[in-house]
Amino acid sequence: MTIGLLGFQTTIAAPVSLTGIGVHSGSPVSITFQPAESNSGIIFARQFDDGSSAEYRAVSSQVGPTDLCTILGSSPATWVATIEHVMAALYALGIDNVTVDVDGAEMPIMDGSSYPFIDAIEQVGIVNLNVKRRYIRVIKPVRIESGASWSEFRPHDGTRFEVEIDFASPLIGRQSWNGELTAARFKQDLSRARTFGFMRDVERLWAAGYALGSSLENSVVISDDETVVNVEGLRYQDEFVRHKTLDAVGDLALAGAQFIGCYRSYRGGHKMNANALKALLNDPTAYEIVEAPSSRVARVRAGDFVPVSVSELAPSFA
Repeated sequence: MTIGLLGFQTTIAAPVSLTGIGVHSGSPVSITFQPAESNSGIIFARQFDDGSSAEYRAVSSQVGPTDLCTILGSSPATWVATIEHVMAALYALGIDNVTVDVDGAEMPIMDGSSYPFIDAIEQVGIVNLNVKRRYIRVIKPVRIESGASWSEFRPHDGTRFEVEIDFASPLIGRQSWNGELTAARFKQDLSRARTFGFMRDVERLWAAGYALGSSLENSVVISDDETVVNVEGLRYQDEFVRHKTLDAVGDLALAGAQFIGCYRSYRGGHKMNANALKALLNDPTAYEIVEAPSSRVARVRAGDFVPVSVSELAPSFA
């Protein structure tokens, strides 16, 4: 690999807030990204009217339901939902430590993509911390299957995503996105890809209490005659698979650390992403924890990272 990976942990330079609505609840919600110290990780803190809060570390072991989005926690009374677009932005920008304060049950959907979170964070800036970053390096293949769908991790000298979708819809059909993940690549190729759905599913989702905040302002809507309802059309010709890749980036960010390897999926989704990550982390022979060999180099080639003994930290990744 010629692309260097960051050798040090990061956080944001100052607090920054955004306000919107929850795509499923339809309720107003505000979030504030707060700087955090090294080794804090990503923390979601849901604030309640009585002054109390519920905190969740953004790791695989805290993931709850994954039917239509990714949720931290298991109780609707306290959980934090629809975190995947925020997590994708944090992962792609290489942010290791931040607290996300939220005054509702889910993240604001904004325009349905990760771009508003990227933009807000870049306005305040990112700072390096004088502590080495640790990566999860995949050292043997791990694969899961569910019907015709499958997902797998494979060793790779970098961080790569290969995502393929296959919808019966003629508008979508079979699409794939393959690429090395860098902040610049994510911003250009993935960050603006929006969530999408079919008009025929709207009434069923509403009846189940979902998609109450979904609109043409935050979702690509496909009509019954297989056309895009949004007047502006698509942002990318293959926006559908790009959004599925964006989701995969956010879901795999729940490893609790950046990873070195290739993630491949076919007809995947939040549940497949979550289960593949758990399968990897539940097999200690499939990965190793590595860090930069020197404290004097800011960026390191993926193959130059060295294994470290951190058995006491293993539960934070699982």
